[in-house]
Amino acid sequence: MFFRLSTTELLTRALKSATSSSRLLATATASSQQRLYSNVLPKAKLIVKDGPSYSGFSFGAEHGVSGEAVFTTSLVGYPESMTDPSYTGQILVFTQPLIGNYGVPDSNMLDEYGIHRYLESPRIQCAGIVVSDYASEYSHWTAVESISEWCTRQGVPAITGVDTRAIVSYLRDQGSSLAKIAVAGHDNGSQTFTDPGKKHLVAEVATKMPYTVNPGQDIQIVVVDCGVKSNIIRCLVSRGATALVVPHNFPIQDIANSVDGIFISNGPGDPTHCSETIFNLQQTMAKSNVPIFGICLGHQLLALAVGAQTVKLKYGNRAHNIPTLDLTTGRCHITSQNHGYAVDADTLPAEFKEYFINLNDRSNEGMYHVDRPIFSTQFHPEAKGGPMDSAFLFDKFLENIREYKAEGAGQAGGAKPTLSVSLGAEAATATASAAGAA
Repeated sequence: MFFRLSTTELLTRALKSATSSSRLLATATASSQQRLYSNVLPKAKLIVKDGPSYSGFSFGAEHGVSGEAVFTTSLVGYPESMTDPSYTGQILVFTQPLIGNYGVPDSNMLDEYGIHRYLESPRIQCAGIVVSDYASEYSHWTAVESISEWCTRQGVPAITGVDTRAIVSYLRDQGSSLAKIAVAGHDNGSQTFTDPGKKHLVAEVATKMPYTVNPGQDIQIVVVDCGVKSNIIRCLVSRGATALVVPHNFPIQDIANSVDGIFISNGPGDPTHCSETIFNLQQTMAKSNVPIFGICLGHQLLALAVGAQTVKLKYGNRAHNIPTLDLTTGRCHITSQNHGYAVDADTLPAEFKEYFINLNDRSNEGMYHVDRPIFSTQFHPEAKGGPMDSAFLFDKFLENIREYKAEGAGQAGGAKPTLSVSLGAEAATATASAAGAA
């Protein structure tokens, strides 16, 4: 006797069969990877504090490292992610199965502004990386070395041949966790677990001296460097601005009325460690109506400066495809994100309104002042890598600056002093590349 199956039942059976086949294929692939790696690479482990260990093989620097294990679901852009200062102190787990297939570009290549053309800083910033499978062979017209050669040269541990699906499942359930990479023969696993959240990481990655990019322009913007990405500076100067990049704790309130805008950058770690930056922002907003724009950590610092609070997310948002809703227009934008903390929108003062929200977890993604040219976003409108949906926010910032200048820039009168004069002896102008080396 024959029984006719419904379309739904047929689809269900086909899906189960495909899922089973894909699992078998993944298991077989993993086993073949293990055999291949065991012949050429030293053994290594990712050890989670008070959690599981994941055995694999080292393809980077052969020493141990400790940090906070986090994951990114970005499909591309590993050179940009690994050189993003916001990843300082973190062991980065890639969910994309294959990493390294298009190699690594020249880290010394600069663009017409003297900014790193392909990378977000001069070196790898994350403490280590974890991938399912790495490509020993690569192909891309910009590539000069493999990801293995790059990690080895820069002293960054890297582990492959592990089940990153299991790691990510654990981190989603338990939250971002302290972990360490141990390499056989070079590290016996006795290294202590280091919590980067207890460190003032911004002070480690920010420039120590001011420097100028694209000098001589009519619009002059101070960039407070908390770990700024190269493409953020590029997005400002390519729109016709001069960027004076200053240390995170620079007293911007002393020059606020002598510049056209203030930008607060991204950066690593707990925003509450940046007490000097928060104080300087408070003083600046009390003394000046200068336009202000903050991104990522800059958004959190601006929120703290106006009396709001921040919270640590369970496992953060790190991806290139996160939908955010613009509450002023009702439009959705696909955004690039990299953060473990967020602003508690319920604590925003009355003069600030929520600008964007995350459509995945409903967390805050931005704020704006109801009367003044001050706004900020949690996501990265400059992308690199990621979609450029929200790059218009840099245009909005420049429009705010032009309106501010047209109104007299809030000055008591007289010509605006040049940026270098307004900063006095501290304002030694340097090239962007020299600053990156600092």
